[in-house]
Amino acid sequence: MGLIFVRIRVGNPANTVEPVEVRCLVDSGAVYTVIAKATLQQLGIRPHSRREFILANGEVIERDLGTAAFFYEDRRGDSLVIFGEPGDESLLGATTLESFGLILDPFRRELRPLPMKLVSYLR
Repeated sequence: MGLIFVRIRVGNPANTVEPVEVRCLVDSGAVYTVIAKATLQQLGIRPHSRREFILANGEVIERDLGTAAFFYEDRRGDSLVIFGEPGDESLLGATTLESFGLILDPFRRELRPLPMKLVSYLR
């Protein structure tokens, strides 16, 4: 299938600091997006929690989590972000993709609009 990279902008949802552009590997199998800790600190984003994650080799690691504003083309989505440590790849994960209303099309190697369904119960 090949790897798919996109350029997104990352900002602080709590202030007006100019967002920073980051090149990310699209990983629809990853739940959260990973951005370098130094970039998030530069934007004034602070961690609010810490969680364990399991790497592909079975190793358990801990990383800080915060909330960031993400921008792709004309879309904005706010979601959780992992504070990446040295050696961590910048990843665009599923929750951020969903916040954009996008889905990865692995055959065309592009992001496409996600059909948005809203369930309504009529009385």
